[in-house]
Amino acid sequence: MTEEEMRKRLSALRIEHRDLDAAISALSSANSPDQLQIARLKKRKLRLRDQIAIVEDYLTPDIIA
Repeated sequence: MTEEEMRKRLSALRIEHRDLDAAISALSSANSPDQLQIARLKKRKLRLRDQIAIVEDYLTPDIIA
């Protein structure tokens, strides 16, 4: 993958992470929240966070002080 593709991937991951956050909030505020669905979304959100961290680490060069 080129750096440009990695940056696009990072942007897409961040958007999906933000969308999941909104979905979790909406489900949580429902009259009878589906706890199983919320738990699944939270797990997916955590996996996305890990993927975001991996891509960010790849894009950020190591600086030796």
